[in-house]
Amino acid sequence: MASGLRTIIASRRLIWTLAKREVAARYRGSALGLVWLVLLPLLNLMAFTFVFRTVLKARWSGVGMEEGVGAFSVYMFAGLTIFTIFSEVMTRSPGLVLENSSYIKRVVFPLEILPIVALLTALVNAAGSMVIWLVFYIITFGAPHPEALLLPVALAPMCLVILGLSWFVSAVGVYLRDLRQFVAPVVTALQFLSPVFYPLAAVPENVRWIFNINPLTIPLEQARGLLFQGDVPGLASTLFALSVGAVVALLGLWWFQKTRKGFADVV
Repeated sequence: MASGLRTIIASRRLIWTLAKREVAARYRGSALGLVWLVLLPLLNLMAFTFVFRTVLKARWSGVGMEEGVGAFSVYMFAGLTIFTIFSEVMTRSPGLVLENSSYIKRVVFPLEILPIVALLTALVNAAGSMVIWLVFYIITFGAPHPEALLLPVALAPMCLVILGLSWFVSAVGVYLRDLRQFVAPVVTALQFLSPVFYPLAAVPENVRWIFNINPLTIPLEQARGLLFQGDVPGLASTLFALSVGAVVALLGLWWFQKTRKGFADVV
């Protein structure tokens, strides 16, 4: 495990280079190029707002927010952006090593960095979404809370958990090719079993335990509290969350290193 951490630290420039290349490659050849980083989130915001607010008449009640389409859109989109970081990395993870099989037999290439590159790419896409969120927040509510600048700190534990899960899933995906078909519906189910499109307060008491054991519920609720009420998570709870995230990440890295020795035999 220690060797894996040293490899990651030594490969930090390569990680950043691959992440930049991946973001650029995603939009290469398109007429608008990197403009899609903000245009796609805008289109998603419009589509989800139309479905949930106009068609389904959904509303955010009991959270001390204004009523109206604008308020609903801003509140919903904050959760959707954060969840998309998780969903983008996890749906890619089962095929992450297989899609880069040319690297497997290169002894000098650090395969451990692939989930980190995927996470950085997802964070760049999320940053584009947050630009759209900020514009609509200012239009709807005015200047944001200064505490919103602490959002990266609030999301750090979640990112560590995502990394750990990605290392685990990407390693298993090399040996179990059907894992990709299993992960996709699980991620979709989690999207609707997380407080993304509705507040946690709207969930009936008899089924709220499902949301309480969902590891995405706390970061989603804390992030919204930070962005909309300026509620900063306590130091003790933040340190505990970081500790849990670090343990999950280290376990995932350990599993990846333990199983990578057989990658070349099955690819």
